[in-house]
Amino acid sequence: MKRQIEVFTAGCPVCEPVVKMVKEIACNSCEVTVYNTIEQCDSKVCIDKMKGYNITSLPAVAVNGKLLNCCKDRGVSKDELIAAGIGKAM
Repeated sequence: MKRQIEVFTAGCPVCEPVVKMVKEIACNSCEVTVYNTIEQCDSKVCIDKMKGYNITSLPAVAVNGKLLNCCKDRGVSKDELIAAGIGKAM
């Protein structure tokens, strides 16, 4: 089973380094999905997921259905991404 990583972005210069960092440290056991909220997906799944996670600022990262603590009020940190298992085999 792969680790499900969801990255929520506005496609802006602040968000893109986070997308790049997640992709760089992700491993074969990680499945990364990037939701660009500016482009909005046809099915609106990205907006529904944002509401479900209660995301109030971007960028934000969820791992296995749980919004990382760093994304709740302070921004994404590499240490928390690694602590969530991104980059480690399952």
